[in-house]
Amino acid sequence: MANKNLVIVESPAKAKTIKKFLGSKYKIEASMGHVRDLPKSQLGVDVDNDFEPKYITIRGKGELLAKLRKETKTADKVYLATDPDREGEAISWHLVSALGLDKDKYKRITFNEITKNAVKKSIAEARDINMSLVDAQQARRVLDRIVGYQISDLLWAKVKRGLSGGRVQSVALRLICDREEEIRSFVPEEYWTIEAVLESVKKEKFTAKFYGFDGKKAELKDAAQTQEIVDAVNENDFTVKEIKKGKRLKKPLPPFTTSTLQQEASKYLNFTAQKTMMVAQQLYEGVDVKGEGTIGLVSYIRTDSVRISDEAYSEIKDYITENIGEKYLSEERVVYKSKNNAQDAHEAIRPTHAVMEPEMIKDSLTKEQYKLYKLIWERTIACQMKPAEYESQTITLEDGKYIFKASGSVLVFEGFLKIYNRVEDTQEAGLLPVVTENDVLKAMSVNPLQHFTQPPARFSDASLIKTLEEIGVGRPSTYAPTIATIIARNYVAKEKKLFYTTELGEVVNDIMKKYFTNIVNTDFTAAMETDLDSIEEGKIEWKEIIRSFYPIFESELKNAQEKLSKVVIKDEVTDVICEKCGSNMVIKYGRYGKFLACPNFPACSNAKPLFESAGVKCPLCGGEVLIKKTKKGRKYFGCENNPDKCSFVSWNKPVEKKCPKCGSYMVEKGTKNVKLLCSNEKCGYSEDAEQNEQND
Repeated sequence: MANKNLVIVESPAKAKTIKKFLGSKYKIEASMGHVRDLPKSQLGVDVDNDFEPKYITIRGKGELLAKLRKETKTADKVYLATDPDREGEAISWHLVSALGLDKDKYKRITFNEITKNAVKKSIAEARDINMSLVDAQQARRVLDRIVGYQISDLLWAKVKRGLSGGRVQSVALRLICDREEEIRSFVPEEYWTIEAVLESVKKEKFTAKFYGFDGKKAELKDAAQTQEIVDAVNENDFTVKEIKKGKRLKKPLPPFTTSTLQQEASKYLNFTAQKTMMVAQQLYEGVDVKGEGTIGLVSYIRTDSVRISDEAYSEIKDYITENIGEKYLSEERVVYKSKNNAQDAHEAIRPTHAVMEPEMIKDSLTKEQYKLYKLIWERTIACQMKPAEYESQTITLEDGKYIFKASGSVLVFEGFLKIYNRVEDTQEAGLLPVVTENDVLKAMSVNPLQHFTQPPARFSDASLIKTLEEIGVGRPSTYAPTIATIIARNYVAKEKKLFYTTELGEVVNDIMKKYFTNIVNTDFTAAMETDLDSIEEGKIEWKEIIRSFYPIFESELKNAQEKLSKVVIKDEVTDVICEKCGSNMVIKYGRYGKFLACPNFPACSNAKPLFESAGVKCPLCGGEVLIKKTKKGRKYFGCENNPDKCSFVSWNKPVEKKCPKCGSYMVEKGTKNVKLLCSNEKCGYSEDAEQNEQND
């Protein structure tokens, strides 16, 4: 009996999918991911020996490797079919070493999608292992180990056990903390708009908004200025001065990269980045489809390219023509440009078969798989469709020196929106009435509207990933685990899809900012990513960036070890008596911050929330205002009598002073330049806290 060829992949799901394409001459085995790595119990990098990594067999992989060695001995050829990226290349390289393979015994194969054509083509084009890819992965792994291991040691010693301070996660945490600081320091500014309800000659009503006066755009900052304009134009006639009509095109969006898929899945499916990648991996590796067997439904999911192959384009083009209509197909192939640092050897994330509509295979997919596949399929088909067309109209009206404008747009050809309508449109929709220049229109009502500027929005999965990508920190494979880590370490909490910093997260961020300025510097970290790309391209020797980085890092680390005092989280004794054993309860520091616990633990396990006094009386009932926390660790202020006898709660600390304008209680806003704001948003009164102290 002839010996078989052995193909080694990472997962059993991938093995099952490939098996049906290769037939009886090939045996498929799974390595179950990585087989070698740096040891968990020590640094694993010989700093004194030119940063040589010390790789060991991962615990629990010995039996699997023994089985694989046995298989390789009887195989004619070994094909290493791990994922087509740096990490996949490194896994193949580690397999060669762990299995003791001779150079003439093995070949590396890669495919961007798990289809019959792609897999068979990869075997025909089998190659040697690309050491530039391996070295780029080694550099990332060694860098992250040096930074993460040693900073984590410092945090364990100076703060508490179980903390970490990784290279990319520290930047992500800083972004969230900086945004929290902006929000705390934000003071709303008042502004106004004016809306006039007008009636056309044919008695059709529409709304025009104040634009400006004397031919120039103007902003309204206060009620007095706004009311002056309202009084001047109220119940007056407006003259139509100009009518502009035009066409507006909305172009389809590019097919998905890892980043944009995570962003859209967060926005429209409410998936975390981690969940998106888990489900996408299932779709890539293969799903058992009724009547078809196991099929890889999407192309490789870790990519920053928006390119699609000629074969994929041809399938998409045929699908649009035959199933949607030729009038929807873009007249020319739409080619999207990838970012400068994109690994364009990959393709965008797309369905492996354009004809496989989501509804056709819905019964074979889980709920999550169906939703994500539908998102990918629709976005891919739409990318080669014609733009949506709108007819837009702007009417300019005047009453004396005052200018008002009305805008509207109507969809006249849906184009790609027929398939993918998850797009935001800031243009006002709706058809305006037919008017002509010099028409005189009656103002039915003129309404002043008060507004306040809003603080910058907190980060969501989508906006954080988008920001990390824009500043060049991290790569497609790092976004999901980075976010998962800062949540798992309790540095940030998530409420209604938004990130809030915890007390612990702020402590760690302050340490990182003070002692590790380069690690949390976005430009420095982004430059490191560029260096890793250069290693992949064969332009830099991988240890070179470690050699240049380490002296700077070592200096910062020594400085922190010498100067950073231990962040003492004492078991502060309180006058609260434990109702179970009678001892004075102490303050402990836990997952969500401080709490009250019995000092006799574990004999007595009594614990309850700790509410510190805010040092101010409740503006509603005169009770004590306490500093409280939500279940997710977000701080707020509440009356000691809430919720039984008093309704007072506030995100901002109240102060004793009443608003001189409306009499409502005032609150503190900001941490550096503290302002006092009226709690009544309709009032809008504010003053500097320092000014208030001087007056006192």
